[in-house]
Amino acid sequence: MKKFSTSTWLLFLIPSLLGVLLFIIPVPTEDGWYVTIALMANWLAGLLEPVAPWIMMVILIIAAIGSLVMITRKVKEGQKVSFFDRLFNVNLFWTIVRILGAVFAVMVLFQIGPEAVWSENTGGLLLSSTGLLSFLFTIFLFAGLFLPLLMNFGLLEFFGTMMVKVMRPLFRLPGRSSIDALASWVGDGTIGVLLTNNQYIQNKYTQREAAIIGTTFSVVSITFAIVVIQEVGLGQYFLPYYGTVILTGIILALIMPRIYPLAQKKTTFMNGDPQESYSEEVPEGYSVASHGIENALTKASENKSVKEFFKDGFKNVLDMWIGVAPVVMAFGTIALILAEYTPVFSILGAPFVPYLNLLGIPQAAEAGQLMVVGFADMFLPAILGAGLESELTRFVVATMSVTQLIYMSEVGGLLLGSRIPVNIWDLIVIFLLRTIIALPIVAGIAHLLF
Repeated sequence: MKKFSTSTWLLFLIPSLLGVLLFIIPVPTEDGWYVTIALMANWLAGLLEPVAPWIMMVILIIAAIGSLVMITRKVKEGQKVSFFDRLFNVNLFWTIVRILGAVFAVMVLFQIGPEAVWSENTGGLLLSSTGLLSFLFTIFLFAGLFLPLLMNFGLLEFFGTMMVKVMRPLFRLPGRSSIDALASWVGDGTIGVLLTNNQYIQNKYTQREAAIIGTTFSVVSITFAIVVIQEVGLGQYFLPYYGTVILTGIILALIMPRIYPLAQKKTTFMNGDPQESYSEEVPEGYSVASHGIENALTKASENKSVKEFFKDGFKNVLDMWIGVAPVVMAFGTIALILAEYTPVFSILGAPFVPYLNLLGIPQAAEAGQLMVVGFADMFLPAILGAGLESELTRFVVATMSVTQLIYMSEVGGLLLGSRIPVNIWDLIVIFLLRTIIALPIVAGIAHLLF
C-alpha cells in the first residue's frame, strides 16, 4: 500500500466523519430522531417561514425565464458547456414544466385562477409556509452545500470497496451505492436522489445503476415513517411497522433490479463509456480494507481548496433549486389536483379491490384507491386512511405508503428533474410493480399482528 501523509489522512477522516454526522447519524430531539442536516433545514425553515414560499416563487420564476432565454441558444460543437448553460439550457418539454411550476407558484401565492390549483390540498399544500417546497428550499441549501463532505473526501471510495461483495451480487450495484442507500434510509429519500444524481453526472454509476438506486433505495426517512404511523393512530406499533418496511424494502430491492423496466436500462455511463471500463476488482497484494483505504486517501488528496469545496456545494444547491424544485411544483400540483378533484385514483384503484379481498384485507373497497393515491403524494394514503375502522387495514395502508417509494410530490418529481435516466412511464410501472409485490408481504405480517 502506498504511503500517505498525516494531512491526507486527516483530509479523509475529518470531512468524512463530518459528512456521516450531518447526513447519516440521527440525533434525539423533543420531536423524535432527526439527522442533523434535517434539523438545520427545519431550523432555517422555521426562521424563514413567512417568506420561504415567496423566495421559492422567485426561484421558480428565475428557472422559467432563464430556460426561456436559453432555449434558442445552441452550444457549438467542441465548445465547453458552461455551468449556467447546463443549468438553464434544457429541452422544450422541461422548459414548459419550469414555466408551469412558476405559473402555479404565482397562482398559489396570489390565489388567482381556479381554486383547484391553489387550494390548501393541492398547490397550497406544496407551497405554503410549512409546505414541501419551503422545506426543500432549506434542505437543498444545506444538503447541496455539504454533499461534498460525503462525496469528495474518500468516504464513497472506502465504503465502495468494502461493500462490493454485498451490493453487487444482491442488488446489482457498486459498493459505493451503500452510502446512498444509508443516507436515504436514515436521512431522507431526497438526499439519496441528490447523491445518486451527482454520482451519475460524475460517471460513477451506469444508467442502470443510477436508475436502480434512485427508484429502489430513495426511501423516506425514519422520521417521516413515524409521522405516517402516528397519522393513522397506530404509533404504538412503530417497531413492527418499521421492521415490516425494512423487510419489504429489502425484498423489493432484490427483485426490482432483475425485472422490467430497470433490468432493461443501459449498462453504460453518462459519457457513453461501457461498465467494463470501471473495475471493482481488488488488485493483487491488497486486502479489501487496504484497497479501500488507498482509494479513499487518493481521492482525499485531490481536495486541497476550501474555495473549490464551497464552489462545488453552491453548484449543487443551484442545480437543485433550478432543476428540481419546478418539477416538484408542476408535477406535484397536477397529481394532487387529480387526487382531489377527479375520480382518476378511484378508477385506478378499482383493480386492487379484488386483490385486497383475496389477501383478506377488511374495507377493501375503501383501501383500493389508497393503494394508488400514494403516487401523487406519500402522505395522502395516511391522511385519507386515518378514518378507516380496521386497524389491520390502517397498518397495511401506512406500510404501503412508505414502501411504494415513488411519489410525484417528492421522490418522483426529484427523479424526473434529475439527470437519472427514468421517465414518467418507468415511474408508473415501478410504482405499480412495487405495490403488487409488496402487498402480500405486508398483508401477511398485518394478519400476524392484528
